[in-house]
Amino acid sequence: MSELIRNTGTDAAFTLCPNRHADPALPWTPEQDSILNDTALAEARATISGWAGYEPTPLHSLPTRARQAGVAEVLYKDEGSRFRLGSFKALGGAYAVARLLRTELTRRLGRPVSMTEVTSCSLRQAAEITVCCATDGNHGRSVAWGAQSFGARCVIFLHATVSKGREEAIAAYGARIRRTPGNYDDSVRVARQTAEREGWFVVSDTSYPGYMAIPRDVMQGYEVMADEAFGAMSAPPTHIFLQTGVGGMAAAVTARAKRRWGAGRPRIVLCDPDRAACWRDSFRADAPVAVTGDLDTLMAGLACGEVSALAWEILRDHADAAMALTDAAAVREMIRLARPEAGDPPLVAGESAVAGLAGLMAVSEDREARQLLKLDDSSRVLVFGTESDTDPEVYAALTGLAGEELRRATG
Repeated sequence: MSELIRNTGTDAAFTLCPNRHADPALPWTPEQDSILNDTALAEARATISGWAGYEPTPLHSLPTRARQAGVAEVLYKDEGSRFRLGSFKALGGAYAVARLLRTELTRRLGRPVSMTEVTSCSLRQAAEITVCCATDGNHGRSVAWGAQSFGARCVIFLHATVSKGREEAIAAYGARIRRTPGNYDDSVRVARQTAEREGWFVVSDTSYPGYMAIPRDVMQGYEVMADEAFGAMSAPPTHIFLQTGVGGMAAAVTARAKRRWGAGRPRIVLCDPDRAACWRDSFRADAPVAVTGDLDTLMAGLACGEVSALAWEILRDHADAAMALTDAAAVREMIRLARPEAGDPPLVAGESAVAGLAGLMAVSEDREARQLLKLDDSSRVLVFGTESDTDPEVYAALTGLAGEELRRATG
């Protein structure tokens, strides 16, 4: 697979770039196992499942969408109810906050601190610790929720295009908000510089040289979502289409799939906005490539111009292709999920939730792309609906529907 496929249809416009390096036969290496592994997954599962309000999120079958896509099955893992935060990010940021507090309190107290002590807020010294991060919305909400839940202080950095609704949702968990100029990647740099100056701790979902441990914990939390999904399936998926951003979630799902099924792993397709398609460009170059500019896309949670270094170590070997999609494709899927044809349940999905599903539907209409991805009428496809209407005003403006009313009507 070496060519870049282009389809210039209106709503379904996309580019698809195969990853020349990937091969299902490639092993899961010791280096990759040092990033994500079964032992760490078991610890993350044990910790997160003990939090108040934990329950596995639903896995919905979408038979009508499967028929429309010309595949045997489409399964949609709906993360909108996760800990009432509205997205899968609740698994990563809050778990990383808990891990960081355990490490730092152990250092400060000079004795081992248990995760139970951290999550029960039994140590007053946690209030002396400030965590921070840059965010497009959902990760910052998770970090703020984790800090509030475990007794720490929190500062969240938001770049210019993060909506007021998302800012208010984060502030509701007690975080102080700082606005920064530029795009998401600029806010990441400002957060890092400020934390170094103030003695704060950055809890980021993207990694870079010299900053790996905390993003690894974030990814390990995300892997709980993949583990739930795979355990609920009656047969392994043949394909997984994943919205990507910096790549932490996609790498976590891919890592779990590779460790579970080895050379029989499903084909992995990464999906991003065409204005922030750092994974497509990186696969094209066979090296991490940064996308610059304002990265202005409706899919705010995916408006990331630089791939995570840890995610690259996994996805370079085990992700088969990367797509770039239009905002129109995302809005189309949001509406179709909310107003499905007979046979599928109505679902509330935010604008960053649907890139994976939009990618599937786009390639399903293109014969060359189907052939390249080996997508046919026997394929079983898994996608992740990674957020609900995390900004209700934006959701209503894009779909003409109120997410809360839709949930009440179908609940």
